Amino acid sequence: MQITNTILMIRPVAFRMNEQTTINNYFQEDLNVKRQTINERAQTEFDDFVAVLRQKGVNVIVVDDKKENDSPDSIFPNNWVSFHKSGTVAIYPMFAENRRKERREDIFDILEEKGYVINDVVDYTSAELEGIYLEGTGSILKDRVHQKAYCALSQRADEELFIEFCEDFDCFPVIFTANQSVNGKRMPIYHTNVMMAMAESFAVICLNTIDDKKERKNVVAHLKNDGKEIIIISEQQMHHFAGNMLQVIGADEQRFMVMSSAAYNSLKPEQLLAIRKHCEIIHSSLETIEACGGGSARCMMAEVFLPRV
Repeated sequence: MQITNTILMIRPVAFRMNEQTTINNYFQEDLNVKRQTINERAQTEFDDFVAVLRQKGVNVIVVDDKKENDSPDSIFPNNWVSFHKSGTVAIYPMFAENRRKERREDIFDILEEKGYVINDVVDYTSAELEGIYLEGTGSILKDRVHQKAYCALSQRADEELFIEFCEDFDCFPVIFTANQSVNGKRMPIYHTNVMMAMAESFAVICLNTIDDKKERKNVVAHLKNDGKEIIIISEQQMHHFAGNMLQVIGADEQRFMVMSSAAYNSLKPEQLLAIRKHCEIIHSSLETIEACGGGSARCMMAEVFLPRV
């Protein structure tokens, strides 16, 4: 299956703008607010978001971050781990040193206690010693049905390591570069999942970020050949996190496209209608998390595809 009804989310205890990620995450902003206030706002947004998901029947597993780790971006677990239907867990190399403390084996114990099966762990983190990174499903967008993986190359998404991942998980690699305008220059987008979202029968994508026409044509061809309706967003909408969405399963197998309120409000009526042809939309306000963290709804959700006992 392309999507799941089970999501792992990490409740923050030390959330703030991460000074180590601003170098290549151009979505972050300095709110000039006390850290304690920022964390409290983020916790409120987090709790409200979880409540919205659970109300729709999504199975949300919440784990509290550990204060002693002082990990400002722990709220984005999809960058360090992914859980696969084979019972395999993949652990990824992270660009920011202070983000590496987010990786916690006790989370695997929690999942096993809840009846999920972990058969194997594939650990790519040794690549950090060589300055090579691949930040989980932030960097990798899988089409699980057609066994393809899409990746926008950047400092946080190394091409060779991505190809290694595709070999390990039997995926065909679709590789491209996505850029955004920063102070008049075209700069690489730090994660694929801020410009593209993969759902069962459609994909949301900011095609204008793929400057190379051949690469853009190749991405479009793969999506069309696999029967995906392509819903195009603008770069301005992308900066409101309209590409940072995730489709999930709720009660009675109902499908939902999950996004932030900022993303929802940036979309035009015809874009919303296009999504609603496929599934219902869920949105929640994540203003503080988006501004300080430079990530949004999709980044906060690590999908759990692990088999049950």
